Amino acid sequence: MSKLQAAYPGSTVQTRNLALNPFPHLEESHITSFFTPEEYRTEAQNTALRHSDQAIKEVMAAEIIVIVVPMYNFGIPSNLKAWIDHIVRQGLTFTFTEKGPEGLLKNKKVYLAIATGGIYSEGPMKIYDFTESYLRTILAFIGITDVSVFRAEGMAVPGMQETALQKGIESITA
Repeated sequence: MSKLQAAYPGSTVQTRNLALNPFPHLEESHITSFFTPEEYRTEAQNTALRHSDQAIKEVMAAEIIVIVVPMYNFGIPSNLKAWIDHIVRQGLTFTFTEKGPEGLLKNKKVYLAIATGGIYSEGPMKIYDFTESYLRTILAFIGITDVSVFRAEGMAVPGMQETALQKGIESITA
């Protein structure tokens, strides 16, 4: 974060720690609320939308988004998936047109900081990395295509784990 703050002095940083403050996984009440027009929503539906509305407001206000992603079983943690499920909403962050879906979140920069136990950015294990491809796909779906990826790889590999984090930090450019 210090490199980004140095590159963008005067910027405001807002942190959302999904490990400490997870979003609820989507349930029927959320989905029903998403598709109920605002003027017909009940108080319970408004309550169900609270997390989603707040997250979308934060993402819309952000110019730069940093997503720290530990790889779990070749993919993203369920807490991050729950947050994504709350921000990908028809009519707010994407819409359908005659040409197909169109993302509504434009002119945003995302930095993905991916941490893995092994080496997944290249070599024979690359096919098992579903973190970067999934995040790039879902971000593009909502209109965010300016994505840079930095990795701390080999965090569990003997002989690499001692320097993996530092190498990842050194690779960050803003």
